[in-house]
Formats: sequence, C-alpha cells, structure tokens
Amino acid sequence: MTNQIAIWLALLILSLFLIDYALFGTEHLLFLGKKLYFFLDWLAFWR
Repeated sequence: MTNQIAIWLALLILSLFLIDYALFGTEHLLFLGKKLYFFLDWLAFWR
C-alpha cells in the first residue's frame, strides 16, 4: 500500500466517522468501539 492510498483511506474512514457523529451522535461510535474491542480480543485468542 502506498502512502497516497493510506492517506485517502484514512481520510475516508475519518469522514465516515464524522458523518455518523453529525447525523446520529456518539452512541453508535461507542457501540462499534466495544464490538471492535471484543472482536480484537477474540482474534487474539485464536492467534
């Protein structure tokens, strides 16, 4: 992955988070953060 692709991907993800925050508030981000934490913990178990 080149630096240019990484920057565009980071900007896309950040803009999606900002749109979600502007439209729906922080509840969705907190839910997704908790699910991501449990998913990473599950992946670490299977590693």
